[in-house]
Amino acid sequence: MAFKLEREKTNITPYVLIDEEKGYMKLEGKSYQENVISFFKEIYEWLSGFLKTDFDCFTFDCELAYFNSSTVKVLLNMLMDMDNSKNAKNIKVNWITFKENIIIIECGEDFQEDLENIAFNIVYSN
Repeated sequence: MAFKLEREKTNITPYVLIDEEKGYMKLEGKSYQENVISFFKEIYEWLSGFLKTDFDCFTFDCELAYFNSSTVKVLLNMLMDMDNSKNAKNIKVNWITFKENIIIIECGEDFQEDLENIAFNIVYSN
């Protein structure tokens, strides 16, 4: 049975949706909880295992309006794992933000520069 996880967002944690059957993961909202490692543990463990499988496609929609430096480290680790996976060419990341959110845009551009194998798109929402 395919893994599925859904967590509602709070004031300090993002909405999370993972649907392994559809090859899809989404983070949305804000992420500035103190214990980022604990929050992302199950997500990171699933992703690490999934990236070792033979999947046809995987899409990660990241629509975080705000996040702390600890979240940046977790996101970078996840993105680098995706970029280094054997099926990197089958991965698409959509970094979704408003045109006015300069900090989030610049962070996405920094990530984009470090990634060589996955499709990384900065997408502007309305």
